[in-house]
Amino acid sequence: MPVLISMLRGVNVGAHNRIKMDALRAIYEALGLKDPRTYVQSGNVIFRTKEKSTKKLAIKIQDAIEKSFKFRPAVIVRTLDELRHAIAATPFDARRNLHPGKVLVTFLEDVPQAEAAAKLATLKSYPEEIHLLGRELYIYFPDGAGKSKLSTARPGIGTAYGRCWKSPRSWRLNRSIAGLEVRRR
Repeated sequence: MPVLISMLRGVNVGAHNRIKMDALRAIYEALGLKDPRTYVQSGNVIFRTKEKSTKKLAIKIQDAIEKSFKFRPAVIVRTLDELRHAIAATPFDARRNLHPGKVLVTFLEDVPQAEAAAKLATLKSYPEEIHLLGRELYIYFPDGAGKSKLSTARPGIGTAYGRCWKSPRSWRLNRSIAGLEVRRR
């Protein structure tokens, strides 16, 4: 049975959209998803399923969360192979010794519309490196995300995604999730 990872956006951020991880695992079990395991408190769930459509699965998860918790987070679902591919496809050369805490991957529901790359190209005046590769947007923050001036450019970034759901994850988190499943086998 394939291993999938779901990433919930905006869960347990501050006092908003709170979900205890045992309650989240219970929702996944009630949906018939096998062996759900959560990783950290931000809504990362590793599970097994025979469901082939990740889009249908994401909607089922959203519906169940909305019914139980009265909010509807964006849910991005990737197979373990897709997560591993996103890690391997990083445009940031490993020889540059980039600090993993300064690399962010935003997982998109769909490949953005054609004008997305053009909108992202307008952000070249920032020190951050931005690369859109399929359904992943990679950003390197040389000065750290907290000091980034990209926050003032967020309308440009946000519209570049189009109308698709998105869920950013740190480089360390992605590697940790992929590593957890390897150790589990």
